[in-house]
Amino acid sequence: MISARHLRRLAVVLLVVAGAIALWQRRSRSTFGDGHSPTWPPFEPTAEPSPAASSPAASPAAAHPWVDSQMKWVAPVDGGCPEGYPVKANDNSGIFHVPGGRFYQRTVPERCYATADDALADGYRQAKA
Repeated sequence: MISARHLRRLAVVLLVVAGAIALWQRRSRSTFGDGHSPTWPPFEPTAEPSPAASSPAASPAAAHPWVDSQMKWVAPVDGGCPEGYPVKANDNSGIFHVPGGRFYQRTVPERCYATADDALADGYRQAKA
């Protein structure tokens, strides 16, 4: 039978081991292989617009000034695709959905494309009807 004294000693040993493991994991995550922490240069945003964004385009990107005309896709806004980008794409499944499709209404997009051809060019496949 185990006495209370042995249980206390076991508890102390377990606490010491758990603390040592936690310290070791924390130290190994916070440094690179050479033992130094990463340093990053300060972020300096540029005030100059890109030449592609300043030129007018006939694509849906022209209606949205925050969208670069060279981009084939935009991020969803409030869980849905913005006007001009109706094609919903899901990164996990690699499938895109077009308006009128079977699961279009309940699909939560991760990317929104202007055309199905743009989604195909990025490696997505169209959902089955």
